[in-house]
Amino acid sequence: MSGRGNARQQRRRPEDRARRAAFDALRAVNADGAYANLVLPALLRERGLVTRDAAFATELLAGTCRWQGSYDVIIAAAAGRPLSEFQPAVLDLVRLGVHQILSMRVPARAAVAASVDLAAVTVGERVTGLVNAVLRRVAERGLNDWLDQLSQGLDEHDRLALRTAHPRWIVDAYSALLQPEELPEALTANNLSPRVCLAARPGLADVSDLVDAGAQRSPYSPFGAYWRGDPADLPLVRESRVGVQDEGSQLVTWALSKVAAPSGWWLDMCAGPGGKSALLAGLARRDASRLLSSDLAPHRASLVASALRAYGGHGSAPAIVVADGVQPAWRAGSFARVLVDAPCTGLGALRRRPESRWRRKPVELEQLHSLQLALLAAALDSAAQDGVVGYVTCSPHRRETIDVLEETLAVRADVEVIPAAQLLPEVSEAGLGPYLQLWPHRHGTDAMFAAYLRKMG
Repeated sequence: MSGRGNARQQRRRPEDRARRAAFDALRAVNADGAYANLVLPALLRERGLVTRDAAFATELLAGTCRWQGSYDVIIAAAAGRPLSEFQPAVLDLVRLGVHQILSMRVPARAAVAASVDLAAVTVGERVTGLVNAVLRRVAERGLNDWLDQLSQGLDEHDRLALRTAHPRWIVDAYSALLQPEELPEALTANNLSPRVCLAARPGLADVSDLVDAGAQRSPYSPFGAYWRGDPADLPLVRESRVGVQDEGSQLVTWALSKVAAPSGWWLDMCAGPGGKSALLAGLARRDASRLLSSDLAPHRASLVASALRAYGGHGSAPAIVVADGVQPAWRAGSFARVLVDAPCTGLGALRRRPESRWRRKPVELEQLHSLQLALLAAALDSAAQDGVVGYVTCSPHRRETIDVLEETLAVRADVEVIPAAQLLPEVSEAGLGPYLQLWPHRHGTDAMFAAYLRKMG
C-alpha cells in the first residue's frame, strides 16, 4: 500500500514546465558538455515555452551556470558535506534552487517547494528530503552574507573569485592585463547578459535597414545595431542578409579590410560558424576581390555555407572548403588578406557562454597555444608579399594573445606589426601596445583580441 501511495503522491506533483526545461538543459550542460545558449532555445521551442516562462527558464539556467562555482561553495557549507557525495542530478537541482533563492525574485518558500517538486518528478521522492534540507539551510542567509562568511581567511584574488563567480586562474589572468581598481568591474561585467547585436552584411543590407526596423545603431561598428527580442523575427535575418554578431567581432573583422593590401583573394582560415566570413565576403566585393572560407570541421563549414547563402552562386560568390589550416589546401602566398580567428578558451565570451568559466582548465591553454602558433605561421605563409594577416582570439589571456605574437615575431624576419589603434581610432581605450584588446566593461563587446601583421618581401 505504501508503494502505491508514494506513486500516487509522485503523480500528484505539479509539473513546472519552465523549471523542468532549465533542469534538463543544465543536465545537458554538466553531463553532456552542451552549451547553455544553444541547448535551452531548442528545448523552449520543442516544448512551446514562450514569453514569461521562456524568460524565467533562460535566467534560471544562465544564472545558475554563471554562478555555479560560487554556489557550490555555498552548497557544501550549507550541507556540511562535500559535493562528491551528491548525485550529479541532485546537485543540479540544488544549484537551480540556490539561484532562485539567492539571486532571483522568487520567495524562498516557493523556491524550496518548487525544487522539491522538481526533484520528485525527475530523480524521485527519495531525494526530496535532502533537497528540502539543503535549500532551507541556504535560505537562512542572503547571498552577500554567505559570500562574506565564506570569504573570511581568503587572499584578495580568492575573495574576488568567489564574489564574482570566476575560477581563481581567470582572476589571475585578468589581473595581469588590468589595473587593480579596474579588475572587479571587468569580472562583474562577465556576469551581465549581453544585448543581441546584429550585423548588416555589406552589399546585402545596410544598418539603416535595421534602424528602420526598430534596432538601435551600435556605437562603433558601421554595420552593427542592437536588437531587442528574437532576431529570427526579422526577415533580414531569415534571409541571411543580416546576422547575429557581437560588435567586437565586427570590429576586428572590419579592421582587416582597412589596411592597405594588394589585390587578390581573401582567406578566412577558421571560418565556422560564419559570422566573420559573411562580413568579409561583402567587404571583399567592395574591393573587387573574392573570399575563400575554410574550416576543418564539415559541420562548421556547413554553418558557413548557411551564413553566406545570400551572396548567391555566381562568379563573385565566396567559396568554401573543408581543410586543415595547419596543413593548407592552397599554395603559399595565395592571399592578399588572411583572417585567422584561432580556436581559444573563449574567456572573452563568458557573458554568452557562462558555463565555460567552470568547464575550461588552465592545462588547455598550452594545448591551444601550440595550435595558435601553428595557425598563425600557416596564415603568414598563405599571405602574398605585402599581404595582411589578422590574428584574432575571443580571449584576453596572455598565452593566447601577446605570447603567440611575441614567439612568432621572434622567429620571423618577414613580418611587421601594423599598429591596431590607427585602424580603429573611434574605439577608445582599446590599445594593448601595438595590438587591440576590447573589453565588456569598457566597450560593451566581447573581450576580443586582434593583431594585424604585414608579410614583407
